[in-house]
Amino acid sequence: MSQSNYIPEDAPFNAEQRQWLNKLVGNFISDLTSGKGMGGYGGSPAVPVTILVGSQTGNGEGLAKKLSKSMAKMNFAPRVEDMGGYDAAGLAAEQIVLMIVSTYGDGEPPDSAADLHEYVRGDGAASLAGVNYSVLALGDTEYPDFCQCGIEFDEAFERLGATRVYPRVDCDVDYDDDFAQWSAGVIDALGGSVLSSTKVEDVHDDEYGKKNPFPAAILKNVNLNSSDSERETYHIELSLDGSGLEYEVGDALGVMPRNSEELVDEILFNLPFKPSEEVPLPGGGEASLREALIDHYDVRSLNKRFLQTWQAKSGSPFLRSLVEADDKKAYDDFCWGRDLIDVITDHPADFSDAEEFVGSLKKLQPRLYSISSSPNAHPGEVHLTVAIVRYHSHYRDRGGVCSTFLSDRSDGLRPGVFVHSNNAFRLPEDGDKPVIMVGPGTGVAPFRAFLEERRVSGAKGGNWLFFGNPYEGQDFLYEDELASMKDEGVLTRLDLAFSRDQADKIYVQDRMLEHGEELWRWLSDEGAYFYVCGDASRMAKDVDAALHEVAMVHGGLSEVDAQAFIKALKKEKRYARDVY
Repeated sequence: MSQSNYIPEDAPFNAEQRQWLNKLVGNFISDLTSGKGMGGYGGSPAVPVTILVGSQTGNGEGLAKKLSKSMAKMNFAPRVEDMGGYDAAGLAAEQIVLMIVSTYGDGEPPDSAADLHEYVRGDGAASLAGVNYSVLALGDTEYPDFCQCGIEFDEAFERLGATRVYPRVDCDVDYDDDFAQWSAGVIDALGGSVLSSTKVEDVHDDEYGKKNPFPAAILKNVNLNSSDSERETYHIELSLDGSGLEYEVGDALGVMPRNSEELVDEILFNLPFKPSEEVPLPGGGEASLREALIDHYDVRSLNKRFLQTWQAKSGSPFLRSLVEADDKKAYDDFCWGRDLIDVITDHPADFSDAEEFVGSLKKLQPRLYSISSSPNAHPGEVHLTVAIVRYHSHYRDRGGVCSTFLSDRSDGLRPGVFVHSNNAFRLPEDGDKPVIMVGPGTGVAPFRAFLEERRVSGAKGGNWLFFGNPYEGQDFLYEDELASMKDEGVLTRLDLAFSRDQADKIYVQDRMLEHGEELWRWLSDEGAYFYVCGDASRMAKDVDAALHEVAMVHGGLSEVDAQAFIKALKKEKRYARDVY
């Protein structure tokens, strides 16, 4: 092979870069054969790579940093760009674009990705001919619009004429293996394997992390609601002593749940396998079937993929018709309110052994909770505010896997925890800037942390909290703490919306509109930062609509100008949402 043909002609490099790369590889091979070794190569022009990130909770940002660090060791010049701050006008001039983007809510793009998502799917988007790209889509198979945002970015880039250098990979919540596959595939497609055998690094900042959770002692575990409330909201304090884990206000804590032993024993009673039979675990190793079902496998969630697998082993005419019809609504209706035990008892399947049975199950995933404490106010501790989920369906009492574990089954245990960083939900660096916080229910969690941090740091900016729940007498979470902060002057304003204390329901968005003139003054004149935490499907949308109305009514903006104002707040990172 001649020196000019080391790099394939269809590789995404210009003539000058291909010439340098061929020269580099030729010299590399020559030196190896002459015994000079592998050192001394670094003179070729690095290939620019733009890694665009659209992340709601920080997962994508962490993966982008890993990819960038690995590519920088090769002949690439990667730069990581948040989609929220990226100028779409420059997209057509890019050579290589790698996208890592999540989906949240009802198939929606993350807040930071919304503008770029709208641009590439709109009629005015410029041609992307000459742009090489690939997409890593993050999602959750428990939601119907799995990886929808990543799918739409992938399709839009293809429609605009960009060249897909590696197929899109759709990741479930346990994304490590998929990320490794995609990263290696992309790097190989771009010629990285010719230059280096370096693998994409798995960076660990601490000894403890998602792959090795820290067993945290529970210091306090109390119900914040009154005994006559229909709700249960637990304040949970955990010790981080000896963990090396550090967090900032705005971060989340991952908690490894444990399935109910009673439920697992009922499952085993209805299966032909011995509880002591050894089975493989999702992350490697083995354990007894009973231990595996309690600590390692998801025995609660049903979805389309699982039902397709189960139907193939079952003689159930109903499941067969469900799978053959392949109707989204029918799948959703069947899965809602049912668990694995329902499928086992109502639609038995014939698995050859316990190993094949657990092969049909998903890995038990950690749950993320917004941290409700400041590390500077509570050194060595981390606090959570957890709504306990309980409901009755299909003749059974059921509950949230992790919430009921923490409230009912955690005595004497040390739950495994890890810190999940969320750089998109941070207090302003300038403590003189005021903050407006909207957090009904457990959405108050990060704002308790914000207020504690602002008190400890001596921040001078005003703090305005909108909080709501059904009844003041039963559901006023952290009432004494908030009253104390208000008396101290830490909490400048507290507006409450207890929806069922009067005939007409009142919500936080209603309080925003009531105080719209003052709210607009804080935003427009004082440069306030606006934060929302809580339900994505209803509350967050209603709050966003109220914010737009405030801008129009009290700012005198047209609908178009109000939309532009809100978009500007997001780009300036003055409008942040921690929604789920």
